[in-house]
Amino acid sequence: MKNPKEELAEIKSMMERSTRFLSLSGLSGVLAGMYALAAAGLTWYWIYFPSSSWGAGAAILSFREVLNRLLLLGLATLIAAVSTAYFLSKKKGSNSSQLFWTPASKRFLQALFLPVALGGFFCFALLHESAFVLIPAATLIFYGIGLVQSAQFTLGEIKNLGYTQLALGLISAFFPDFGLLCWALGFGVFHVIYGALMYFRHER
Repeated sequence: MKNPKEELAEIKSMMERSTRFLSLSGLSGVLAGMYALAAAGLTWYWIYFPSSSWGAGAAILSFREVLNRLLLLGLATLIAAVSTAYFLSKKKGSNSSQLFWTPASKRFLQALFLPVALGGFFCFALLHESAFVLIPAATLIFYGIGLVQSAQFTLGEIKNLGYTQLALGLISAFFPDFGLLCWALGFGVFHVIYGALMYFRHER
């Protein structure tokens, strides 16, 4: 027979599984951060190389070629990150005998992707108005809003990651010359850090 403390812990665990999406993989965050760092490196190369100063641009590619490459690179990075998160989170859920598609996971995805989708449309508006320097700030801010909003349905580290994205987004908005650096830190370095924390705290 279980003692009251064990029964209380079991009830708490059952309630947590029903209200929070716990299958989110920390390893997918690490890999998404690596994808972002690779994308940031390519972006820097296409825009700034061989110049060593910020904003001087590259003489090899035309503006249209650079823009097309960046759009394709952004789409490829997004697809790779989302696909990795889906497959690794589904695998984590299977290993721990947890369903992937639950009311909690649906609430998490809705809370996350509504701000992200709106941010995507806003970035296209910035492209239309040639306000390119504000795009890194916009992606960081809208993504940060999505993370903070969805954190109540998943692991606690997500909220701290969201606040980090918001802070970097505001820095990028006021200092657009450092937009690519802030983007690399937010989507790259801090994804790796928080993904590793989630992995070692919840998956090992």
